[in-house]
Amino acid sequence: MTVHNEAKKGDIAKSVIMPGDPMRAKYIAEHYLENPKLVNTVRGMYAYTGIYHGKELTVMGSGMGMPSMGIYSYELFQFYDVEEIIRIGTCGAYAADLKLFDIVLSEQAYTESNFALTYNNSECHYVNSDDCLNKKIIDIANTMNIPIFKGNTICVDFVDFYMEDPETYFKRVPETLKPLSGEMEAFALFYVAASLHKKASCLMTVVDSPYIEQKVSPEEREQALDRMITLALSSLT
Repeated sequence: MTVHNEAKKGDIAKSVIMPGDPMRAKYIAEHYLENPKLVNTVRGMYAYTGIYHGKELTVMGSGMGMPSMGIYSYELFQFYDVEEIIRIGTCGAYAADLKLFDIVLSEQAYTESNFALTYNNSECHYVNSDDCLNKKIIDIANTMNIPIFKGNTICVDFVDFYMEDPETYFKRVPETLKPLSGEMEAFALFYVAASLHKKASCLMTVVDSPYIEQKVSPEEREQALDRMITLALSSLT
């Protein structure tokens, strides 16, 4: 056990799905897993272990932002012998051709954050997701006829729609990045996984875009995420 996780060794599966919202972890466990067992409730960060298509999987919330994701993913990899994590979440679109509810697979995450500097004294601001895990996701998506968009992700410490001057921020983003999406956790997950020689990937559903006026209702958001959830679970089985 750790100070953030009351699960015992063996309670957590080798493969983990991590939504940001712990209530989404609860939803996934109750709607997709066979015989789900609640193995963590510390700080309300629910973790459930159960069976999906014959394989044991754990679904656990990560919380919001890189610090929270960094802590939970590190403990899962380091103390619970987890081998692979797929983050599933929502994102904003930074490409005009992305539509609401499109699914994005992050190949590389960029951040201005000093997460890496704090973690292990590195000046790193770019990190890749795992190619092997990404290929599994792409293969399963093709089999299930689920279109996905592959590209780079901006990982921020503060959501862009609350920034006082987002235009200045985006001028600092390297032109070569050409990001498809923006979110708040992927860099920390990828960096921790790479440092511990583990596998990590990130699937996101577009729920916001500066190119689209339409707004997403909570009901539409929940229904749209089901395709992404099924894709992530199937990729780990």
